[in-house]
Amino acid sequence: MVQFIDPTRDQFAAFQALPRDGAIHMLNLVRFRVHAAYPDGREISGADAYRAYARESGPIFTHVGGRQVWLGRFEQTLIGPVTERWDAVFIAEYPSVAAFVAMVRDPTYRAAVTHRQAAVETSRLIRLEPCHAGSAFGEAG
Repeated sequence: MVQFIDPTRDQFAAFQALPRDGAIHMLNLVRFRVHAAYPDGREISGADAYRAYARESGPIFTHVGGRQVWLGRFEQTLIGPVTERWDAVFIAEYPSVAAFVAMVRDPTYRAAVTHRQAAVETSRLIRLEPCHAGSAFGEAG
């Protein structure tokens, strides 16, 4: 199974190069390891390691203007691989790409990422443009 934990250099460069100002939404789909995989071998669950990541990175997230705009609990995949499951599903909003980049380059955030890397079995981080819903189903306003 291919694991997706961190972006590649090319993915991050493409993310930064998208020509649009203003807020961005980041859809986060995260599956935790049963046991966190810390280089030092400490024994905690992936969920606990992710909580440590959230606790330590949260102040930087807030400082750059980030906020969580949607949170849900995964129940079932209706279309897609039936074996796919997610332990954390949420949308984070950043005021700009620059704010997101400032967060990931912050030294305190970078230290917190070690918890995320230990916690995550695989993930998806999908950049979205916030839109207003239109009057018809599936239509942007």
